[in-house]
Amino acid sequence: MNDSTVNFTTPETSNSTIQSIGLLETLEICVYSINFMVGFPTHCFVIWLIITGTGSGISSEFFILSLSVCDIGNCLNGMFFVVSIYLPGITVLPLFLVGLVITGRPLLQCLICVERYLAVVHPVTFLKYKPLRYRVICCTAAWSVTLGSCFLCLYMSQIQTQFLSVQFLLALSIQLFCLVNVLRALKQSGPGERGRKRGEENHMKRRAFLIILINTVTTTIIYVPFAIAGLVTILTNQRIYAIWITGFICYVLASFVQPVLYLHRAGKLSCV
Repeated sequence: MNDSTVNFTTPETSNSTIQSIGLLETLEICVYSINFMVGFPTHCFVIWLIITGTGSGISSEFFILSLSVCDIGNCLNGMFFVVSIYLPGITVLPLFLVGLVITGRPLLQCLICVERYLAVVHPVTFLKYKPLRYRVICCTAAWSVTLGSCFLCLYMSQIQTQFLSVQFLLALSIQLFCLVNVLRALKQSGPGERGRKRGEENHMKRRAFLIILINTVTTTIIYVPFAIAGLVTILTNQRIYAIWITGFICYVLASFVQPVLYLHRAGKLSCV
């Protein structure tokens, strides 16, 4: 989950980093380290809570479980990048794990948004596909695509800018579609809805809208800086490091949103 993943670092650039580590590179290493030391145990704790059934159960939170596993991979990616500065031989690991950043996270966030969209707008369809096996099938497909993306980033790192931009636009479009439709459903009331039942359904719709909104906002915060940096790189044919490190900091901060919200919902962060 480093900016080398999204700014297309190659083994040659990692070797040059060994020769000269400036202020921005030092800041980057500090952010990697903080992300690993804070993010890794946080996501592990979320996974433990889901598996032990502290929340709503593994079935209803299977997508969040998969997202936490993906974020653990991103945390390890940052650690591998820091180590690769001094051991260039393992540079292949950060390059391989780029796929978790470019494809894995946005794809799993889309699954969460689509699930909430179906629960509100198409409840019959949602109930039909509510069993855990359908979530497992969706996540298996998502991880298969992510694995393919990892290999693509490893062997074709020069196309990562275009790859990132296309997937960001696709993920943002899906999430905005879900957001708008849930918002429309929130403004509408079904026939015969009254009193307590109507209040419960509106609460469910508001919660779904909030979940999709948070995912959309975090996706935007994470990938817009990278998209801008990639566009600047394409147009100017040079890498402006300050833009990339800004995007990476946004990525790290936004990646903490989902686990913090889950821990708060599970009653583990009563101060939030």
